[in-house]
Amino acid sequence: MVNHNLPSPIAYLTGEYPRATDTFIQREVFELRKQGMDVLTCSIRKTGAEHLVGSEQRNEAKKTFYVLAAAKSPIRLITCHIRALISTPRKYFSTLWLAICTGSAGFKGRLYQLFYFAEAIILADYLKQQGVVHLHNHIATASCSVAMLASKASGIPYSFTLHGPDIFFEPQRWRLDAKIKNASFVACISNFCRDQAKVHSSADCWDKLHIVHCGVEPDRYGAKTVTSKKPPHITFVGRLATVKGIPVLLEALAWLQNRIPDLQVTLIGDGPERTELEVKASELGLTDMVTFAGYQSQTEVADMLQETDLFVLPSFAEGVPVVLMEAMAARLAVVATKIAGIPELVDDGVNGLLVPAGDVDRLAQAILTLLQDESLRAKMGCAGQAKVKDAFNIHHEAVWLAEIMQAYSLAGSPDFKRPLRVGKAVPDA
Repeated sequence: MVNHNLPSPIAYLTGEYPRATDTFIQREVFELRKQGMDVLTCSIRKTGAEHLVGSEQRNEAKKTFYVLAAAKSPIRLITCHIRALISTPRKYFSTLWLAICTGSAGFKGRLYQLFYFAEAIILADYLKQQGVVHLHNHIATASCSVAMLASKASGIPYSFTLHGPDIFFEPQRWRLDAKIKNASFVACISNFCRDQAKVHSSADCWDKLHIVHCGVEPDRYGAKTVTSKKPPHITFVGRLATVKGIPVLLEALAWLQNRIPDLQVTLIGDGPERTELEVKASELGLTDMVTFAGYQSQTEVADMLQETDLFVLPSFAEGVPVVLMEAMAARLAVVATKIAGIPELVDDGVNGLLVPAGDVDRLAQAILTLLQDESLRAKMGCAGQAKVKDAFNIHHEAVWLAEIMQAYSLAGSPDFKRPLRVGKAVPDA
């Protein structure tokens, strides 16, 4: 446990919490609580019932403050704004001006900023009532806009975790530069992510960009169960969307079905394109090979990884996928695409194979190579597990994040020292 001096409580904010696809945020919250921090969770929207797949998610949902739900009460909305206007008029209007100045071009962009401003005042009121001393946001798009404005309105410092890749597609629209400038610090999930942050911020902000990996609990994922004479099995976990490269995977499987006729494939997850992907799988003659399993709880995913032989993630865009960390922690060899921060996790030829995004032939060949070589899979699986335990362990990353929060709570104090990640697997400077 970190011996920290950061007062409590702190608050976490994201667009939807808890989501089945964002279990890494839940893990981080739980680990910070283990460090002795009182962490309140806030969310812009309520999560759909399909995401509450386990007791952990259901319990977190009950304790989370939902901004839009509060805003739907006209009395509460008006009361919060009147209270902010009367008590701190200068902050109220400077927050409104910040909202206007950081809006994207056009009427719609400005209008959305007014919505974010309205939400931010409600959130700021809640944070002050709860005695929150620091606000941390995950996902640097809309919820981070609300976090920045709530910080301005309340005077409570904020920070955020920068993931990508979507924010890097439209950095001007989401005013990443302003969010970095106004934050006390930014947790970047990879070197690639921090490099992109530097592109979209001024040089005087670069020293507050720190690498804090998303992580997993390595001990939650034991060694793969060895079962003799069972059909080879590969698994995918993620949103069922084109950006995850599933159409490419299905085409690769069509090539593989004549070479490994008893191959079984499980796609865990759901999304807007599930029906379309199911139709494509049927058209390719993969109905008997591919199972669409829908959302699963963390425990169910961990159990499934014990029964599989190979994990495949053929995405076109990613940050550093937590599902890859989970698979590697389960001592599985992985096949993924050589994009963004993935090469910082998957060492090509050491703990997995990396292929160009969208390359059906290379993807199919990589899968075939590993399914045909059990000893190579075992060797890569051991190497992957060691990599995750060393550099993507949520216990270590939460301690590091707590140290950063502690250091920046002293900003402006003679005792303030900018945190340096000394002796870690991935240096911070």
